[in-house]
Amino acid sequence: MATKEQMLKAIEELPDDATIEDALERLYLLYKIERGQKQADNGALVTQEEARQRMAKWLR
Repeated sequence: MATKEQMLKAIEELPDDATIEDALERLYLLYKIERGQKQADNGALVTQEEARQRMAKWLR
């Protein structure tokens, strides 16, 4: 599915009372997911141990 079609579908699926901010948040989430999938496809992965170490730094 083309990017424009994905964006339109995501917006159409929002409830009728959705705000512009809701639409932007949904589109940004889809962007982040797509970016993460591309990174994973390119081998840019983090091990579970690396993730734990990063999270430990954040929680200090």
